[in-house]
Amino acid sequence: MVQLYSQNHNSDMTEKDLSYVNGHRERLRQKFLETRLVDYELMELLLMYAIPRVDVKPIVKNLLKEFGTVTNILCQPIEELTRVHGVGQNTAIFLKALMDVTKREHAAPLRDNPVFYEPSILENYAKIMFAGKMVEEFHVLYLDGKYKLLRDDVHSSGTIDWAAIYPREVVRIALNVNASAVILMHNHPSGNANFSTDDMKVTRELQSALNVVGIQLYDHILVAGGIVFSAKNMQMF
Repeated sequence: MVQLYSQNHNSDMTEKDLSYVNGHRERLRQKFLETRLVDYELMELLLMYAIPRVDVKPIVKNLLKEFGTVTNILCQPIEELTRVHGVGQNTAIFLKALMDVTKREHAAPLRDNPVFYEPSILENYAKIMFAGKMVEEFHVLYLDGKYKLLRDDVHSSGTIDWAAIYPREVVRIALNVNASAVILMHNHPSGNANFSTDDMKVTRELQSALNVVGIQLYDHILVAGGIVFSAKNMQMF
């Protein structure tokens, strides 16, 4: 059977091939309505709406081989997605839009309620923000006087085991958005589940800088190996 990778090759598809693709897509739709799809089937279902009249199985196989999981696929930058054979710009944008919706859904409860209202909400938000990240990122969450989320900034993006943080910039933005508290949040792509000496050094330096202007450092969160660690709960500052 001819397996096509882009819409540009639709003219090469025989009637037999097209009949198979249409039949497979309909079976997948019905299975979604009746039961739970496994990861590769879910990716097929998504891609069949982004790439019409094409057998998307090979594309899904390429994506999973490259990135491992559905979540990791959705977290990749557009330029990484389009490196995969069969994934064009439009498909990459479609996948990134899905991830953006997911992130917004996780952020909404933090904007409507204090971050301590339900600890699992903040933990899940941290997990989704760093899922699939191959380099260390440092985020700063700015909170209002009721500890609701005002803004989440990607402060810096670094290497597998390092990302910079600039206390003066954090303080400047906190003042600009009228924040009353700040949460630091970063990941360890290596899976190292410990705050490093440098992590805690910069935490204390930033805490001191924020104290000068009357802004609280609420917590420093680390995500490693899919687990969330709180420096506040661990009494590390």
